[in-house]
Amino acid sequence: MKPKLINKSMNPKLILVALAGALAASTAQAQNQSDFYRPLTLAPAAEEATGGGGGSDTEESQEVLAKQAQNPVAKLISVPFQNNFNFGVGPNNAMQYVLNFQPVIPITLSEDWNLITRTILPTIDMPSPAPGVRSAFGLGDLNPTVFLSPAKPSKLIWGVGPTMTFPTATDPLLGSGKWSAGPAVVALTMQGHWVIGALANNQWSFAGWGSKNVNQMLIQPFINYNLPHGWYLTSAPIMTANWEADSGNRWTVPLGGGVGKIQRFGKLPVNFQLSAYGNVVKPDNGPDWQLRFQVQFMFPK
Repeated sequence: MKPKLINKSMNPKLILVALAGALAASTAQAQNQSDFYRPLTLAPAAEEATGGGGGSDTEESQEVLAKQAQNPVAKLISVPFQNNFNFGVGPNNAMQYVLNFQPVIPITLSEDWNLITRTILPTIDMPSPAPGVRSAFGLGDLNPTVFLSPAKPSKLIWGVGPTMTFPTATDPLLGSGKWSAGPAVVALTMQGHWVIGALANNQWSFAGWGSKNVNQMLIQPFINYNLPHGWYLTSAPIMTANWEADSGNRWTVPLGGGVGKIQRFGKLPVNFQLSAYGNVVKPDNGPDWQLRFQVQFMFPK
């Protein structure tokens, strides 16, 4: 409805009446068009969006990534390269270098269960540890482990499954020459900034050409405390027991720790970690201490 044109010669009262009628007609027309009628209102201050939360969201995502990196059965594809420098090996005080390529690939079995595969393939540089013993360089024995783990998170995170060793060493000095297998278990909890748990396994040889049988246990407790900006403190010593050796040469028990950092390169998060461990208990000719430097590429979904 178009308002009538107002003649300047009209009575002022008639002008006011005409304006009021035109306004009422326009409002009624707008109300009848319900899909387009949106009266303006002032929103309460509490409902206004805040734009200052970006930093806290980033901090939270950094800590989540750090905790995933510290969880051996996290549903996360990752490719760690762990560099181990073992100092003081044998009478020659040799420095043994071991690069562990250890990809982790999770497989979803159902809504309730995941299968986490962890494989370790070492590359070893072993200088002569003692007079009359030659040096060696090449691949070591392949060690795959498979964990069956609940898919739904809880206070106690756990996984259980088999671990195996395949005699893939390219030099007899770098492997056992035995096929071995046994059970493996991992359990951990995440409380606040803490990630605390342990991984353990034991393997027995059942075939192969090596001269010595394998009966060996591994225990790796781990304690991590996560700090701001992706930093964290860590201690994850690897303790081993060779049950085939005599009691004085059975155990290797390291103590120590280090620091780690989650760093993003574009969209790719990378976990850097540096730690050192001294062997307070070790067999004859075993290393005195170890420096460990790890670079872990992470591929979150």
